[in-house]
Amino acid sequence: MALPFLPGNSRNRQLGKDRFHKSQHFDYSNGVPLLMGTEKPGIGGELLLGQEIKPKFSVYPKGEGSDLPAWVAFDKQALCFEAFCKEAETQAQDEKYRIRKFKIFFFLEDDTMQVVEPENKNSGIPHGTVIRRQRVPLPPPDDDQFYNIFHLNLNQQMVLYARTFTVTNCDSFTRNFLTKLGVILNNPATAPDDPHSRLLDKIEKGMTPLRPYERRDTLKQFLDHDREVLRFSCFWDDSESVFGDPHQLILHYYLSDDTVEILETITPNSGKDNPAKFLHRSKLPRHSAMMKQPGQMTDRTVLNVFDSNNQGKRYLLDSLKTGAVQDDYYVDSDLRVGGEVNVWGRRVIITDCDDFTKEHYRSKYGIEEFTPLQYKGPVAPKPPRPVPPYNGFGSEEDSLSSCQGLLPKPPQKDFRKFMDKDRCGLESNILNFRAKMVTSDPVDRERVFVISFYLSDDSISVFEHAQKNSGVLGGKFLERGRVKKPGQQLFKSQPSEYFTPQDLYVGATLVLNDKPFKLLDADEYTLNYMEKHAEEFPKANVGNILSKLRSIGEEKRSEIRKFLALSDPSKTGFIPYESFRGLMSGLDCVLSDHEVLVLARCFSQSEQQEADVGLMLAVAQDILRKKQFEDLPHMARNFLHCDWHKTGRLSSKEVRSICKASHLPLPESLLTALLSKFADGDQIDFHAFLTGIDWVENAAPRVMPDDILKFGLNVRSDAGGAAVKKVNYSSLLNQVFGFIVNNNADPTTTAAS
Repeated sequence: MALPFLPGNSRNRQLGKDRFHKSQHFDYSNGVPLLMGTEKPGIGGELLLGQEIKPKFSVYPKGEGSDLPAWVAFDKQALCFEAFCKEAETQAQDEKYRIRKFKIFFFLEDDTMQVVEPENKNSGIPHGTVIRRQRVPLPPPDDDQFYNIFHLNLNQQMVLYARTFTVTNCDSFTRNFLTKLGVILNNPATAPDDPHSRLLDKIEKGMTPLRPYERRDTLKQFLDHDREVLRFSCFWDDSESVFGDPHQLILHYYLSDDTVEILETITPNSGKDNPAKFLHRSKLPRHSAMMKQPGQMTDRTVLNVFDSNNQGKRYLLDSLKTGAVQDDYYVDSDLRVGGEVNVWGRRVIITDCDDFTKEHYRSKYGIEEFTPLQYKGPVAPKPPRPVPPYNGFGSEEDSLSSCQGLLPKPPQKDFRKFMDKDRCGLESNILNFRAKMVTSDPVDRERVFVISFYLSDDSISVFEHAQKNSGVLGGKFLERGRVKKPGQQLFKSQPSEYFTPQDLYVGATLVLNDKPFKLLDADEYTLNYMEKHAEEFPKANVGNILSKLRSIGEEKRSEIRKFLALSDPSKTGFIPYESFRGLMSGLDCVLSDHEVLVLARCFSQSEQQEADVGLMLAVAQDILRKKQFEDLPHMARNFLHCDWHKTGRLSSKEVRSICKASHLPLPESLLTALLSKFADGDQIDFHAFLTGIDWVENAAPRVMPDDILKFGLNVRSDAGGAAVKKVNYSSLLNQVFGFIVNNNADPTTTAAS
């Protein structure tokens, strides 16, 4: 007994369904609205009662492995079949039908087909695509279906748009693909002969052209050796002819077509015109001495020519080539270093070749001997070109440039030296010396100068310090530029000598524009730079200085020991610098003041008093207060920005860079001393540093002017050599003379070790 059709007693077919769209039954065809038929499904894509929807595509083979769609799995894959069709011929008398051959392509991705007819020469029929790529319907009454992969087989007929094609064969890919699908292929068939094709073949075989030129296929040689050229250096001696002389030639052999090209090398100022080419690119015969006349060299020979009034002019060609002129041409195997080449009667000798040519003969012919042939004598030296003397206009370099060419060029500067020795960060590459003028004038004798030597371009500038109540205005004394050494002629051909870095050292006398200056001292950077580059500055080379001291005699050594011992009554092993300087100046080895200073610095005693941090901060605040520096909050933000790890510490390099970027108006010596006080290794506590120099929030007591001088804020040049207080003479004697000083012994009886 069936349940009544009441709510709750019947199954709801809408449960679990998520598609409720309606199919579109109306569409436009050529701009006319039409009902597209009853093939559209119902609501949600469900079939109506009694409705069967045919699939859009035909049968696809089931894929193995990943379930990819057909348009991905079979992309760019097509089955190829050979077919023919027989057509009736009504316009030809001798032909009743024609056999036309086609290629049928079946594309697996969308079941489309394409029919193409290959080109057949002189057939009179347009070839190409017969049926464009599309889905082809089956013949009636199944015209509502399309061809699929199972409709294709060999030795059977297919009706494509009312034209019957007979499939004869297929390619290997098609055969393997259909076999894997389980399709049993028929045996291949052969297409019948085409009467029209047989007629065309018969006519073509019977044709005897009047000029049957032979075809020489050189494409392979061209493709294999294109852009490959053998290069030889050659020599042709034409001295025996009138006004003849030797010629230097370059021979190019092109491997792509076995042609030869010869160029002549014309040396400058030889009095010869530069020809385009010595020999144009062509094949070079071996034994020919003269060029052939036009028509003398032909591919075919005419055996007989006769004239007939009835039949016109006739001629016969030599098909056996009995009268052909054979000429032998040079090939690559004939060209060797040291060999001869006949260039139209000219004896050309091959003297050398390039590396590519050597590798070609080494790999192809196994030749290893490529000794160049010497045919020229030694090159005559070029005559010297005398330079006219300097005329006094401009600089010597500019005048010399005007003599080196018609178009004067500006003198070239040493750019590499400029890049290496230019200012870079804290490295100024400038040597500064304190000097005084050597003169009898009491006013000029007290003037103090700073001579700066710029290593980037060997230029010198002189600046004079202003002194109170001296009556002389300070400032720039000499503009920066290269300075010539004294004692040179003005108008001469040789270039003038300029001052170099080696000419400047403590104790040297420089004559700058007829003004003599004596170098009294140098700043710390200059001394450190010269000692660091001792190979460039002999006066700062400690090894050379010690060698001079070792050359002193034995008697002088004993006197030096006694003098040093008497100068140190406390037996500390140290003597004052002035005593050491006076001793070294009186030796026979003649040490300059700079060498004595370098030797004292090498064996000096570092006496640096521990500075008071509070006093240093007070001095720094006093300087910032006078400069009205109020950018400390901005510096604090920069420090926090660079402190990524939020540790409150930065490296000394980063702290120094931020101070320089913020234009902190503190002297370099004071800034270095302050950073060293707040440093823990390479890390600096920037919070404590900023708090200490903050003159607004954390004001320190006022400082006296004398306190500022305690930290070396003035220029070191005023200190002179007194910066070295004491010299360790015991270490010096031990290293130079091998003496071991006993501080408790009598200095007059101390023996050498």
